[in-house]
Amino acid sequence: MKTYKNLYSKVCSLENLELAFKRARINKTRKDYVIEFEKNLKQELNKLHEELSYQVYTPRPLKRFIIRDPKTRTIHSSAFRDRVVYHAIVNILEPMLDPTFIHDSYASRKNKGIHKAVERFDEFKRKVSRNGKLAENYCTKNNIMGYALKADIRHYFDNVDHKILLNVIKRKIRDENLILLIRKILNNFNTETEGKGMPLGNLTSQFFANVYLNDLDQFVKHKLKASYYIRYVDDFVILHENRKILNVYNEKIKKYLKKLKLELHPDKSVILPLRDGLTFLGYRIFYHYKLLRKNNLMKFNRDIKERIASYEKDKNQGFDEIFKSLKGWFGYAMWADTYKFRKNILKTMIKLKN
Repeated sequence: MKTYKNLYSKVCSLENLELAFKRARINKTRKDYVIEFEKNLKQELNKLHEELSYQVYTPRPLKRFIIRDPKTRTIHSSAFRDRVVYHAIVNILEPMLDPTFIHDSYASRKNKGIHKAVERFDEFKRKVSRNGKLAENYCTKNNIMGYALKADIRHYFDNVDHKILLNVIKRKIRDENLILLIRKILNNFNTETEGKGMPLGNLTSQFFANVYLNDLDQFVKHKLKASYYIRYVDDFVILHENRKILNVYNEKIKKYLKKLKLELHPDKSVILPLRDGLTFLGYRIFYHYKLLRKNNLMKFNRDIKERIASYEKDKNQGFDEIFKSLKGWFGYAMWADTYKFRKNILKTMIKLKN
């Protein structure tokens, strides 16, 4: 296995920090903290360079807040200067570690993402069902052959073991100074159990989430020989024509996860027939069509009504901002069968504008 040394100086370099800044500010150029950092950009980057070079850099305390989208999540926000450091680390590590990941790991990777994962699921469901072959005594055209093991790792980010994670990284990265920096970032997150957990919201957490579960991916693909496996962060599915084989996979995965000090969520890990449709990454997927999850649809309806009501009270709030957020939601909704729904929303917006 190829290993890499002498990486710390590359992380600390001004060239890398400048690139990290540019990536950290994407879609955030109007934020006050970005504007403030950019006012004295050269000094801020030089300061980070010196702190990292002399190994006196310390990340600032995380800010904790709760979002409901629609599930309640606790997010931890980092100071912008720390986000620059996170990008600096990932800039160097990603080209070395990402090639070790399996093809069908879709979260927080270039040219991947939710929609690519859903496309892959469509491809797998066609193969497993033999292009939509109907079961005996079928009732509808969705009554196809095949099953899916849909699983969720219980409290994944809270249970990532720092020692295990660092040992996984050390297989490829032989640079003690870089390991110490990563350890410092991991320890900046206060959890109930010392040496465990990563904060939701950090770039490093997203990247290390894939690093940590890469061993599981390799086990499923190369030991279990599961051909139709897709993972997105801590959610994964395995498709197969035989329910019994999926039961075997399920038990072996449970046993393997103990090595990573993780476990499957008992209520969210089930084997389902494909004919019943499968909820995956925000969509309810059937063979011939997709629906949006009811919770996501309800949240959108609630949000758009609130925005429209605010705009009608005060026209200065900006129609363009409402329309911009609407375009983002349409980018997600268009992957499901929502043509009529989106058309009606656009009619409402046109009336509002006029």
